[in-house]
Amino acid sequence: MQSEIPALDRFDHAILSTLAEQGRISITELARRIGLSKSPTQARLRRLEETGAIRGYRAILDPIRLGLDHVAFVEVRLTDTREDALAAFNDAVARIPEIEQAHLIAGNFDYLLKVRTGSMRAYRAVLAESISTLPYIASTSTYVAMQAVKEDGVSDTA
Repeated sequence: MQSEIPALDRFDHAILSTLAEQGRISITELARRIGLSKSPTQARLRRLEETGAIRGYRAILDPIRLGLDHVAFVEVRLTDTREDALAAFNDAVARIPEIEQAHLIAGNFDYLLKVRTGSMRAYRAVLAESISTLPYIASTSTYVAMQAVKEDGVSDTA
């Protein structure tokens, strides 16, 4: 159960920053790096998990080594942007595994999707069979990425 996150201090930020870089670090090593003993570090970590500041732990996969080096960004315009339409669109997007990210945008279009596939042919199939059939789609525009210059996860900025 997530509760409200209390104000984070420098130790909390140090925990978050360290875990963002090295999620499999031991509690002992984490405590050493942030300058606290093991018990308070463990209590802080548990609080950060319980409040939802830390949502989970996962492996960071290399999409290039997995043959998924085609990235396209898709601008999506919807025919309806009322809450029910947005919810239906969001639910449908969540079921398409090739869509890595989906952002509701304040601008000239409604959503920006990041789609990762193994090739242009695979992307075209996803566009035709999945993205184009999403609810309330009016139009899409695709931009193919030539190179990822920076692609980090969330970082601690404090």
